[in-house]
Amino acid sequence: MAKRDLNFTRNIGIMAHIDAGKTTTSERILYYTGKTHKIGEVHEGAATMDWMVQEQERGITITSAATTAFWHYNGDTYQINLIDTPGHVDFTVEVERSLRVLDGTIATFCAVGRVQPQSETVWRQADKYGVPKIAYVNKMDRVGADFLACVEEIKTKLGANAVPVCIPIGAEDKFDGIIDLIGMKAIYYDSGEELVNYEIRDIPEKLAGEANLWRDKLVEAAAECDEALMEKYFESPDSLTNEEIIAALRKGTIAMKIVPACCGSSFKNKGVQFLLDAVMRYLPSPLDKGAVTGTDPKTGETVERKPSAAEPFCGLVFKIATDPFVGRLAFLRAYSGRLDAGSYVYNSRTGKNERVSRLYQMHSNHQNPIEFVEAGDICAAVGFKDLRTGDTVCADSAPVTLESMEFPDPVIGIAVEPKTQGDLDKLGIALSKLAEEDPTFTVKSDHETGQTVISGMGELHLDIIVDRLRREFGVDINQGAPQVNYKEAITGTVQHREVFKKQTGGRGKFADIIVEIGPADEGVTGLQFDNQVKGGNVPKEFVPSVQKGFESAMANGVLAGYEVPSLKVTLLDGSYHPVDSDQLSFEIAGRMAFRHACPKAHPILLEPIMSLEVVTPEDYMGDIVGDLNRRRGQIVAMDSTANGARIVKAFVPLSEQFGYVTVLRTLSSGRATSTMSFDHYSEVPANLAKDVIEKSGYKVSDDE
Repeated sequence: MAKRDLNFTRNIGIMAHIDAGKTTTSERILYYTGKTHKIGEVHEGAATMDWMVQEQERGITITSAATTAFWHYNGDTYQINLIDTPGHVDFTVEVERSLRVLDGTIATFCAVGRVQPQSETVWRQADKYGVPKIAYVNKMDRVGADFLACVEEIKTKLGANAVPVCIPIGAEDKFDGIIDLIGMKAIYYDSGEELVNYEIRDIPEKLAGEANLWRDKLVEAAAECDEALMEKYFESPDSLTNEEIIAALRKGTIAMKIVPACCGSSFKNKGVQFLLDAVMRYLPSPLDKGAVTGTDPKTGETVERKPSAAEPFCGLVFKIATDPFVGRLAFLRAYSGRLDAGSYVYNSRTGKNERVSRLYQMHSNHQNPIEFVEAGDICAAVGFKDLRTGDTVCADSAPVTLESMEFPDPVIGIAVEPKTQGDLDKLGIALSKLAEEDPTFTVKSDHETGQTVISGMGELHLDIIVDRLRREFGVDINQGAPQVNYKEAITGTVQHREVFKKQTGGRGKFADIIVEIGPADEGVTGLQFDNQVKGGNVPKEFVPSVQKGFESAMANGVLAGYEVPSLKVTLLDGSYHPVDSDQLSFEIAGRMAFRHACPKAHPILLEPIMSLEVVTPEDYMGDIVGDLNRRRGQIVAMDSTANGARIVKAFVPLSEQFGYVTVLRTLSSGRATSTMSFDHYSEVPANLAKDVIEKSGYKVSDDE
């Protein structure tokens, strides 16, 4: 096989707010690159990338789908590894893990809705992982479409330097094509399904002035990205060649100083080929992104892996999926080296070698077997026994651990139980497979009630999980009402002495500790433990056991048994018995100290507060605001859109928001829409906290 040139590889994703047209755009990309021979439509449930039954029925993307296609640009053939991500906030984990392994992304915006709440979320996620972006303003054929207003919002709301590389010819039902500001030609599209459905003409006279104006702005933005070009631009602005402008824009995009902006209407087949050209022109190849850095798991030193097949193999597992035919599929991005099917790789988390039995190139939910993968590839592997999302797999001769991913905690839970006793084992297996696939989905057993509680990011998330249990795994379940994932915290600081003694004949148990317990420092999560024991009153080998005792006790707070996310414990003093003291005694003393001290440290209950945005016609504004006030909502902003709609932004407790979508439809005759995402935890008012604590029926016990 000829040696691959990574300059012609693009690992890209499509990210956006729900309903901006991500999947429709990816369907057109597959069609124009020759990957599919018929355009699949989302609203017909026939989109290639929305392969799950639930996606086809609901017309939304739930799971990110990967595919590989090829595009001819400038006489070269480029390989595109494309990931289509969901827009709904409940599936934000899919966007997060895809962006972690991508080199560039197409941020898609609706020309009417412009920058919407989830657009901001995915933009921040891309910034977090340093992923360069191209903006694609879709739906130019819709009433109220405005490309330049959307570009302006990208600048003001997202703080990005959006630079149009084309401008539209007409808008709404008069949207006929675009003007390429670099080639300075008009591209007129026919909405048919031919592979070449456009015609290049001269720019119409009436648009020449506007085209020249935006061309000047584009050239100026390009010159700012390259010092040598800047000097040339000052001497003679017209002397810059198209190749120089493209190279400078590419440099600016990769450095995240510029966001090239294109427009089109994917549904009407307009502008997609130009977008593909822009991906090749401006978004980085693996070589542009350069070496990845990680740590050597044995020495802790920083190591680099260059994007080359000659380097030792290194890859990151960004997703686990369960396939009914091939079993567990591990999606991985290869950053360096080469991996052959049937060979062994080292998992730097477990410290074990695992065999990769088969490798696949993915096309949505279809697998095409391949012999090997090299640096820059995205593939799926089968055969791993113990693998999680975020694991690094590498050559055992050159181990490395890449930076993993952080996932948000679930905020809502429901109790589930199988309808028949025979389904009990099936339910356990199905839930563990789903939890392995999705790091934001957790399963816990409530020891007091014997119930299984599943938790996720929102009502829709859990709806889909329950639906998948029924369809994919054939498990019929009964489910309880949704419950909020409260948390607990302490607000005061107390000093406490805990003496644990047990004499049962023979060797007993003894531990004595004096601790100070209080709130953790700002920004610290988990247990902040400080050992200040002097003179060996508590031997060094027992100190980690005290810490372990507190850590395990934090899983259940003293008010209603909810998790305590952060705590500061200072071990001040203590004593031990030369015979009876052991590690377990000090661990139990730590757990008991938590139980006895926290009630004196003013414990409080915390509830998840959601950030809510409602877009509504003016007529229903009063009713909607009144309803939010009744739900303990705190209105933070009210804005107007260009087409006269009103936007209400508020913080609302999750406990008040169950079934809100239905209520909103009733209040606004179905004309208002809302988006909601988790924002922060806040104290529950005392009267409501009392109810939650009573309903939980939680009793603090000392049975250790």
